[in-house]
Amino acid sequence: MNNEMPWRSGRGARRNLPNRFEPLHVDLNPGDLNEDERRSVDTQFFVDPTKSILSKNDSPDIPFDYSLNPYKGCEHGCPYCYARPSHEYWGLSAGIDFESKIFVKTEAPQQLAETFQKSSWTPQPVSLSGNTDPYQPVERDLEITRGCLKVLLRHRHPVSIVTKSALIRRDVDLLSQLAERNLVNVAISLTSVDDALSGKLEPRAARPSLRLKTIRTLSEAGVPVGILLAPVIPGLNDEEMPRILSAAAENGARSASYVLLRLPGAVADVFEDWIDEHVPDRKSRILGRLRELRDGKLNDSTFGRRFRGQGEWASVLRQLFHSARRSAGLESGLPTLSTEHFRPLSGGQMSLFDA
Repeated sequence: MNNEMPWRSGRGARRNLPNRFEPLHVDLNPGDLNEDERRSVDTQFFVDPTKSILSKNDSPDIPFDYSLNPYKGCEHGCPYCYARPSHEYWGLSAGIDFESKIFVKTEAPQQLAETFQKSSWTPQPVSLSGNTDPYQPVERDLEITRGCLKVLLRHRHPVSIVTKSALIRRDVDLLSQLAERNLVNVAISLTSVDDALSGKLEPRAARPSLRLKTIRTLSEAGVPVGILLAPVIPGLNDEEMPRILSAAAENGARSASYVLLRLPGAVADVFEDWIDEHVPDRKSRILGRLRELRDGKLNDSTFGRRFRGQGEWASVLRQLFHSARRSAGLESGLPTLSTEHFRPLSGGQMSLFDA
């Protein structure tokens, strides 16, 4: 697969940054690309040859052991995305390459079924996804995520989903069936309730107004849904916390959590470029507060600190969030997923059961 998609919405990155693993960097387009040039960059898709679909997590501050990522790279183009440096392992850039060169795991549903059929597999909640959005634009055509949900339903296997896409509404038929057996919960990523700001910050993702409608759709279908306020960007969207949580609750969300902005590796350069273009007047405020939260640095990868920061501003953000969550009635949390219904069916056995 090496198809181009005639999509002309904006890009989050302004350029392709040097790959940290490459000793030589040749820039065919020196300087930042302007908006029209970035819009002209076609999205290309490549088949990912991976033979194993589940990724093992060993980070002590992440609440799941396995994640399922149907795609590498993400067309949503969020300049703050912590997954951007993963593209460098493929000899690509964390900049425009990350959002325009997408690897797709076409065999993901079959590989997932094969994993569940192994006698060694122990059922446990799997995160869909843990790196890039499982409902980015190309999923509308490829339906890889939907195929994985069908496998999860057949096997009665628990799954948690994080997305900022309204495309998840397409799969409400499968999600509602999973929810009947306490096998699914969903977190909608929501960084703002301002459509204009979101259009700049998350150029190819659903606008907040549509994400709120998505929360309502899922809630009315009986699917446990909460919001993930991620990232909290000090000096930009932190003051929106009460409005975001209130709007989510009004549309049926049950829970809320947050993650502080992370800027690992080249993400710092991508995000600083974005600030220079869209909110230059807030640059010193955003980066200054972030350094206060990160012990003088723009990033801190230390387990236990990377998601919340430390110091006085971390305490202020934490208090603001908990106060807003309490006022919105979002303290109950999502239900613990069940593993008691799991069935390790073989391919032949699957046909004996209705999904």
